[in-house]
Amino acid sequence: MQKVTIKLGGITCPSCLQKIEGAMHQINGVQSAKVLFNASKLKAVIDPAQTDAQILADAVTKLGYSVAAIKKQEA
Repeated sequence: MQKVTIKLGGITCPSCLQKIEGAMHQINGVQSAKVLFNASKLKAVIDPAQTDAQILADAVTKLGYSVAAIKKQEA
C-alpha cells in the first residue's frame, strides 16, 4: 500500500469534500480517501498495483479543483 497526500486548491465548502471523496472511492485501488477541509489536503491509501497518485490528481482536476502538490510514501 502507498499513502498519497495531495494539496488541493479551490475547495470552499463541505459539499466539495463529499464530491472529491466520492470520486476517489470510484477509482479501483483506492483503499481509503479523506479530505481535510482546513488543510486543503486529500489523504488517501492506494494499492500501487491498481492505481497511482497521478490518477487521483487527474480525477480531482476533472472535478474542477486544482492540485498544488503530490506527496507519496509507502504505507
